[in-house]
Amino acid sequence: MTADPLLSVRNLSVAFRRADAPAGALAVRGVSFDVAKGETLALVGESGSGKSVTALSILKLLPYPAASHPTGEILFKGRDLLTVSERELRGVRGNDITMVFQEPMSSLNPLHTIEQQVGEMLILHRGMSAKAARARTLELLAEVGIPDPESRLSAYPHQLSGGQRQRVMIAMALANEPDLLIADEPTTALDVTVQAQILKLLKDLQARLGMAMLFITHDLGIVRKIADRVCVMQKGEIVEQGGAEETFQHPQHDYTKALLKAEPKPDPAPATPDAPIVVEATDLKVHFPIKRGVLRRTVGHVKAVDGVSIAIRKGETLGVVGESGSGKTTLGLALLRLISSKGPVAFLGRRIDGLGFKALRPLRAEMQIVFQDPYGALSPRMSVADIVGEGLLVHQKSLSEDAREARVIAALADVGLDPESRHRYPHEFSGGQRQRISIARAMALEPAFVVLDEPTSALDMIVQAQIVDLLRTLQKKRDLTYMFISHDLRVVSALASNILVMRGGQVVEQGPAHDVFSNPKEAYTQALFAAAFSLESAQTGVVNQ
Repeated sequence: MTADPLLSVRNLSVAFRRADAPAGALAVRGVSFDVAKGETLALVGESGSGKSVTALSILKLLPYPAASHPTGEILFKGRDLLTVSERELRGVRGNDITMVFQEPMSSLNPLHTIEQQVGEMLILHRGMSAKAARARTLELLAEVGIPDPESRLSAYPHQLSGGQRQRVMIAMALANEPDLLIADEPTTALDVTVQAQILKLLKDLQARLGMAMLFITHDLGIVRKIADRVCVMQKGEIVEQGGAEETFQHPQHDYTKALLKAEPKPDPAPATPDAPIVVEATDLKVHFPIKRGVLRRTVGHVKAVDGVSIAIRKGETLGVVGESGSGKTTLGLALLRLISSKGPVAFLGRRIDGLGFKALRPLRAEMQIVFQDPYGALSPRMSVADIVGEGLLVHQKSLSEDAREARVIAALADVGLDPESRHRYPHEFSGGQRQRISIARAMALEPAFVVLDEPTSALDMIVQAQIVDLLRTLQKKRDLTYMFISHDLRVVSALASNILVMRGGQVVEQGPAHDVFSNPKEAYTQALFAAAFSLESAQTGVVNQ
């Protein structure tokens, strides 16, 4: 504990009122920690351990009055934020304390442009003119690595990749140079090269501004790179805290030791050159028009996918890697016919690129997707049972209600969720738990082909390893074919039979996973792998001890 902390959380408890527990079920129990000016404290722990709930409590962003604080104080510059007025708290939010949320698509306003959303922070808190706010917005977008920032000012969140949306969130959080930045998984959606850039940016800003950071993450390589001290959380409690280096080198608690040793087992699906081709595309193109002026004339195109040819065979896993905005997700959506494209696409030997909605619908059960942003992909108005069972209701109408419920229960159990939680709603789960719900929804239909778009990005290391094992088990059991999109090369290497490296909508390098990992030929692939393994080396050193 520091002598004069900027932020001091003392004996904090958080309870959520539920129908079966009117007094409130405790999600956080007696948490205490300090953050000094200029210091970075990392909160680490499994999904559902209470990390985000603790962080949201600091700015009172929990769903009150359903949430309450039976005990505790949150002292910021000597003021207890739990007791100040809403007016005083508004002065703190976005100015003295800012936050980068885990799921940018649900945090950004879908009806406002990027310029409006970043500029709003500057106009409200700094009183800037629209012209000055625009200039500063361009600077911020460039600082966080948004390519061609001027062209992105008029873009809406859905027009950006997941990583680009996260960078916009970081730009908004840093706009007013806060005293404390709360970063809830700020690099989850970013590829390894941009991760390194963002971490360097945060450290440089921290040194220049004397800014403190509360950094929430499950990526232990990043923790060792950026944190001064670490608090390890499990089941709503801090089980260990101390200096980052000391905690890594000499962990005391059994859970900390397990977290440091967690790693997906490298057992990729074998290549099957004689197996039938499940999905094939030739010279696939997805070009989005750029429209400007009052008449919205097309002045150019964003070539999200530009001439990609692939073939994925039954039982194989194609790993697709590349930086944010390289076209990975767009490629997956085009193969599933969720966006329009040019070029032939065949599924199980049948051309599907020319099929309409009705003709495609019978095939939807056979081709599923797990989206990158689970919160945006799950309906907030539906219970988990309804979400997982919806596909069965549409595609397997002959199932009785009891049989459908049994399939839902089995799917939830397969992904490590308590089936008794199926009557709850998505907002009642952590980010990692929501991702498992998304996987259960896809697997409940027993598809032939699944596009996995960053399916482990929101999960802690232990659950990552469990999900990789689960995906591998399901693949062997059902002879599934995967397209695995990820920036986490460690996870890709554990699953992929073949690798496709993308940049700027084009294929830079492709081939058997073992060959590409052991001997990358292209300079971009070499740089991508070098950045990834330098971030992971911190964790690997501990694991191998």
